[in-house]
Amino acid sequence: MRDGKPIRAHHARQSPHNHYPGRMTVLGVTSSILGQPWRWRALSADQRDGFGINGSGDDLVTQLLLARGCPRDALDAHRTPSIRAFMPDPSIFRDMDRAAERLADAVQAGEQVAIFGDYDVDGATSAALMILTLRDLGIEARPYIPDRLLEGYGPSGEALVRLAGEGATLIVTVDCGAQAFDALDAARDAKVDVIVIDHHKCSTALPHALALVNPNRLDETEGAAHGHLAAVGMCFLAAAALVRTLRARGFFKDRAEPKLIDLLDIVALGTVADVAQLRGLNRAFVSQGLKVMGARKNIGVAALIEASRLTRNPTCTDLGFALGPRINAGGRVGRADLGVRLLTTQDADEARTIAIELDRLNEERRAIETAVQDAADLLASRDRAVAVVSGHGWHPGVIGIVAGRLKEKLSRPAIVIAIDEHGVGKGSGRSIPGVDLGAAVMAAREHGLLVSGGGHAMAAGLTIDATAIPAFTDFLEERLAAAVERSNGDRALLLDAVLAAGGVNPGLVESMEAGGPYGMGWPAPRVAMGPVRVIKADVVGNGHVRTIVAGDDGRSIKAMAFRAAESALGQALLGAAPHRKLWLAGRAKIDDWSSRPSAELHVEDAAWAD
Repeated sequence: MRDGKPIRAHHARQSPHNHYPGRMTVLGVTSSILGQPWRWRALSADQRDGFGINGSGDDLVTQLLLARGCPRDALDAHRTPSIRAFMPDPSIFRDMDRAAERLADAVQAGEQVAIFGDYDVDGATSAALMILTLRDLGIEARPYIPDRLLEGYGPSGEALVRLAGEGATLIVTVDCGAQAFDALDAARDAKVDVIVIDHHKCSTALPHALALVNPNRLDETEGAAHGHLAAVGMCFLAAAALVRTLRARGFFKDRAEPKLIDLLDIVALGTVADVAQLRGLNRAFVSQGLKVMGARKNIGVAALIEASRLTRNPTCTDLGFALGPRINAGGRVGRADLGVRLLTTQDADEARTIAIELDRLNEERRAIETAVQDAADLLASRDRAVAVVSGHGWHPGVIGIVAGRLKEKLSRPAIVIAIDEHGVGKGSGRSIPGVDLGAAVMAAREHGLLVSGGGHAMAAGLTIDATAIPAFTDFLEERLAAAVERSNGDRALLLDAVLAAGGVNPGLVESMEAGGPYGMGWPAPRVAMGPVRVIKADVVGNGHVRTIVAGDDGRSIKAMAFRAAESALGQALLGAAPHRKLWLAGRAKIDDWSSRPSAELHVEDAAWAD
């Protein structure tokens, strides 16, 4: 694109067998500086005339939607995703009606209800959504978030029995419980009803619960199509089912119904922070949730935005990289219940106090994370299909983040295990597309290699005896090597457009954002820009490479390559001769640090143009 119009040169010279976008290389780049081909984002046969390919008549947003798999007959629904367009009937999920009926009984009888959540963002937002919904219905539910270090992941029988002993007649576990066999047996023996609302993978056998609502149950039929929902999304559907049940019982004859739409800000936060695929209903949750968040209706969310030093309305990226990590910090290195308290408080002063504390804990988390990351980087094997690293004394609160960074660095699944003084390891893993890590961890548990474990395709958690780590590593190697090889064999940088330097401007960024929200499963647009010369390059911050580049059109633009100083990409930018030209590939973004609106390119790869 040159000033908003596609560039047609280069790709027109492709060989005949590369005649369609799914295989056509961009600018003839078959091996970039990072050793990967550049290809057009795959399109179906009737979408070949897309943006950056030959300049079809479709508008930019339409072309971006088509390139992400949106059918032409669904363009309107995806252009402005609404809850109404994508919301399923909650009753399609197994046990949903049973759960709604039991919750409705508790509301009408004024029972004591406890909400047992996980300590991450999805768990905190799920618990908060259920608490806020029940509060609007006249029930002040008690939150219970386990301490990551003392209690581990998921419900324990001891905690559930204790809640029952303290008066709870109904316990709802959110974002956990799908594999809590022993804990739920203990709750049943204590004669307390338990409803499980989860989204993690299930085994064939299910734990005993009054209701187990999970789109990833193996016996799900219609609900299985929504297996990409985060737990907070499932809780929203459960809240809708509860309100509908109470409406049918005449509960709202003399009182207002809860405005569930006002809870979409925390649904969006949990969905993005849990890296759920932004397809279908999830896109609607995030799109509408950002609007609610912009209105600052939840005083806790408003305080969190302020503590994150955001001076504009949050974007999808902010949910994942600014707000989410601060909620997470409470469960990782502080008090596990801080996130739920923040999202459910009705006191503005308390909200500000908690938000400031979470901001402080997030800084502490960063320091701890850096130390573990440095150690993990040294231990990670590049010869294994799955990188499994472990260390004594590592803080278990940061291993998930470190695993994610390791996965990105190595382009393969990574599991990081923190071993305590008793020789017990707590592990967290992150995967790559096409490699189901959660299923592999569950299989390892069934083979007796793990004390416990579970998760979903892209993330998993586990507990393991340190002596079993070598056997576990070998098990993963045998089970996942072929899938990892296939995934990496298909690895290419997928592009949506080719632009001159002057084409990367605020107008383009604004137009591209209209195709969002972007995230997992709905990738943000990536462009190639050039050819450009590097006018200036230096290292800033934590190994970031900052450059000023100029194009043949005389336009100059800032380009940033984050955490790239020691990589081949960073070295190429830092060492580029003034006369050498490159193509840069990455994401076009608004420069928030500029005194006036300007655009910059966040560089992910580069290729020599001469």
